[in-house]
Amino acid sequence: MFVPKSIVCLKDYSWQKLSRDLIAGLIVGVVALPLAMAFGIGSGVPPERGLFTAIVAGFLISALGGSRVQIGGPTGAFVVIVAGVVAKYGYDGLVLATVMAGILLVVMGLTRLGGAVKFIPYPVTAGFTTGIAVVIFSGQISDLFGLGLTKVPAPFHEKWIAYFGTLRAIDWTCVGPTTGVTALCLAVLMLWPRLTRRVPAPIVALLVGTAAACVLNFGFGMHVETIGTRFGGIPRKAVDPQFGVLWSQLSFQRIENLSSSALVIAVLAAIESLLSAVVADGMTGGRHKPNMELVAQGVANIASPLLGGIPATGAIARTATNIKSGGRTPIAGMIHAVTLLVIMLVCAPLASYIPLCALAAILVIVSYGMAEVHKFVALLRGPRADAVVLLVTFLLTVIFDLTVAVEVGLVLAFALFIKRMADVTNVQAMTREMKDNGEPQDLNAIAVRRVPHGVEVYEVNGPFFFGVVDKVKDVLGTVTGKPKVFILRMRHVPMMDATGLHALLELRRSCERQGITLILAEIHTQPFITLDHSGHRDEFGGENVTAHIDDALNRARQLLGLPEMPQAEERVPEVARDRPPPQPKTIFLREPPAAKA
Repeated sequence: MFVPKSIVCLKDYSWQKLSRDLIAGLIVGVVALPLAMAFGIGSGVPPERGLFTAIVAGFLISALGGSRVQIGGPTGAFVVIVAGVVAKYGYDGLVLATVMAGILLVVMGLTRLGGAVKFIPYPVTAGFTTGIAVVIFSGQISDLFGLGLTKVPAPFHEKWIAYFGTLRAIDWTCVGPTTGVTALCLAVLMLWPRLTRRVPAPIVALLVGTAAACVLNFGFGMHVETIGTRFGGIPRKAVDPQFGVLWSQLSFQRIENLSSSALVIAVLAAIESLLSAVVADGMTGGRHKPNMELVAQGVANIASPLLGGIPATGAIARTATNIKSGGRTPIAGMIHAVTLLVIMLVCAPLASYIPLCALAAILVIVSYGMAEVHKFVALLRGPRADAVVLLVTFLLTVIFDLTVAVEVGLVLAFALFIKRMADVTNVQAMTREMKDNGEPQDLNAIAVRRVPHGVEVYEVNGPFFFGVVDKVKDVLGTVTGKPKVFILRMRHVPMMDATGLHALLELRRSCERQGITLILAEIHTQPFITLDHSGHRDEFGGENVTAHIDDALNRARQLLGLPEMPQAEERVPEVARDRPPPQPKTIFLREPPAAKA
């Protein structure tokens, strides 16, 4: 389970596989170059921090991960949360939050929680993903049009207030040429894939945009902002160690303040990486190791900030590019990281001429792909409860932040799930079925048995958990008259939690106060073990917890002083063999029916 795929793949590695991995790694490395810088700038940090992340985390995720073809690095999913942390706590706070998230990911992997991520409801992930796309787009407006805002506010509404505030003193000598370069880059990004996909569109857009910006800046004396004019260029080094920064941030107060952000980073990294691995499995026919993947993501997110990077996870688009380029082992991912390292060390001075509007245009296309508008609209047309979860998560992501959105979205989704489970769990009054004409097809049905006067039989259908306890608490209130024996049949109860056990004990005590004997029939293994391990089995009496309904009815006859029931084959009336089965009467005890006179 915890052996990296890189080691597994080396057992049957060959020169042919190496040649394919080499080509794929080079292609993905070139593709990752503009994306890493764009995600870095979009996150509120210099572009080289995105490159550090792609190099360090990209290498470790491939070397230690549980997927053969996963490509790791900075992604759009982190832009919102990283920008928020940087705006509030600075880059130093981001270092601590990311290291904490990495530790959480390692713990999640070692405790085998890789399969638990799939239990996060889709409306929650779709809501915050679309919300992230909207926030990413809104954060690029200044660079897209050259508005001149060097520091864009983090809150959504403050961004747009700042944008409209610049309209009063707009500099057309900057806005005009920048908008032209932006339009050119967007056209390339949208039209180039229709011509060919062998050369990635972001690279072509970056080259075209850089050439256009150089012509406008140096040929016509205009001003199109570039990486060099804002950040002073990209340093010619592989990493930027931050061990001293981490040590200075270590305090209980700082850890407490950043704990929620670290949790969101860890959850996002787990979701994105495992989702990317699942997509990769579908494209290659392979199978990833989710727990090993989480451990690798954790190690990468510990190392990345310590060496000058930002949070990282599996990148679906770059993973798909790797697969389509022929990559089939983790060696391709490691080559992609080495390719970025070589480009950064050799071509760093040239990166100064890259216009920020070209990187912003790339992020706009990325945000549009993330939004998946057609899926969002389809969910809105689905069940109303899921649509509410989707909209609440989306709006909270846009208006407030991702931490609040995920927390509230999960709480809403789980509350709705509990309500749905409670709605399908019911209690059936089975005794009165005998008055219906006909014979049920189920030979274990109560309708083919003789239930003596003074005995009531009820059946619970569905899980017996805290969401349905009120139905059992009120069960005696629906019984007409006062029976001497009350049989609760539990053959369709697959599980019972502590709250359900407490409700069952209250039902027993209520029966005892009214002089009624409670008998449990056909209790399943899990509810029986819960009852037995709690030490309350003796309160019911061993003879009052039976394995079959016949045993429960015979116990009732014994309490009433009647002879035992005849054998099953003697109980089925011959005249009823060809009649249709009766319809059971289901009583939902949230609204108890009025007792008949």
